[in-house]
Amino acid sequence: MPPIVVTHVGPHLAPQAQALADELALPCLDAPPPGCPYALTLTDTRLELRSLGKGAPGPIYVDFVEGANAHRRKFGGGRGQLLPKAAGLKGDYFPDVVDATAGLGRDAFVLASLGCRVRMLERSPIAYALLRDGLARARADADTAEIADRLSLYRTEATSWLDGLPEAERPDVIVVDPMFPDRGKAALAKKEMQAFQLLIGDDLDAPTLLLGALATAKRRVIVKRPRLAEIIDGPKPATQIMGQSTRFDVYVIHAPC
Repeated sequence: MPPIVVTHVGPHLAPQAQALADELALPCLDAPPPGCPYALTLTDTRLELRSLGKGAPGPIYVDFVEGANAHRRKFGGGRGQLLPKAAGLKGDYFPDVVDATAGLGRDAFVLASLGCRVRMLERSPIAYALLRDGLARARADADTAEIADRLSLYRTEATSWLDGLPEAERPDVIVVDPMFPDRGKAALAKKEMQAFQLLIGDDLDAPTLLLGALATAKRRVIVKRPRLAEIIDGPKPATQIMGQSTRFDVYVIHAPC
C-alpha cells in the first residue's frame, strides 16, 4: 500500500486522530510530510481520504445524509433501480442482505433506504474507517437515522465470515461488487476512485468469494460488474440486469429437494 498518514485540521482533534492512527497502525502527524501521497484526515465534520500533491482530486468520504446518496434516496427511482430489481424487491418482500464488499456503502444504503436490513462487510481498514464515520453521521441525522439503523458494519474478510455464519443468520441475498484492476482507457475510473482503488486493493479472490456466497445465500447472489466485463470465473448467472454502464449478474439459489 502507498504511504499514508493520519492527520487532523486542528489540535482539538488530535486525540481522536491519534486513536484512529493507533487502530490502523499508521503514523499520526499534524500535517502530512512532503512527498506523502495520501492522508486520512479528520475534520470538524467528517473523515476524509485525501490525495495530496499538485493536481490532486477532491477528498473521498462517506456521506449518506447529503450529496449523491441523498439525491438517489429522493429521486433515484426506488424499486425501479437495477439493484432492487436484481435483489427481487416486490410487494412486502424485503430480503435480508449481506453486502460482502461494502466499499463506500452506496449499494447497501440504496437497499436499506427501501426497507432491507443490510450487513456490510469490509476488509480494508481504511474503507471501514470511512464507512464507520459516515454511518455514525447518518444515525445522528433525523432524515437518515431510520435507514442507518437498518445497516450494520463489520470489519472482516467476507469469505471466512460467510463460512462461519450460523444457519439461522444466513441472508436471503448476498451482493458482491469486486474491485478489479483497470484494463485500458475505457475502464479508467474518476481520479478520486483511482486513488481509493490503489489504497484498498483489488479483489483478485472474487471467484472464491462467489462460491462462498452461493453456498451461504438462501435465495440470490448478485454480482455487480461493468456492463461489458466478463463474468467472474465459476458458475454462470441465471440472468443479467443491464444498465448503461453497469450490470448485475443474478445467481438464483435452488433449494435442495
